[in-house]
Amino acid sequence: MQLTKLTPMLYTNDLQGTVDFYTQTLGFTCKSFSKEWGWASLTFGVIDIMVSIPNEHIPFDKANFTGSFYFLTNNADIFWEQLKDITSICYPIEDFEYGMREFAIYDNNGYLLQFGHEIAS
Repeated sequence: MQLTKLTPMLYTNDLQGTVDFYTQTLGFTCKSFSKEWGWASLTFGVIDIMVSIPNEHIPFDKANFTGSFYFLTNNADIFWEQLKDITSICYPIEDFEYGMREFAIYDNNGYLLQFGHEIAS
């Protein structure tokens, strides 16, 4: 047996707002959207994310993921310039001693999204 891919499923109470945030703000493409199912599939290059309104079997009030979603990019500065004035910032772009240049924002649900690229040590 082998695992071939991981696609996060983000729960939301605002399906359309979440699709809009990821497509209009971050540049994702919506591959599939079903208001009836309360589900959408989004893509950006090799990255796939699904968003869903949780069904009645899953207790959900608001986003409560305790980690973050880390997007590796070839140039975090470009994303920073595009996002810094239109999103909620967790921390601004900076170089870290562990060899990454990165920043973090919150999406419309409160999920933490980090963007970074490797820098020379």
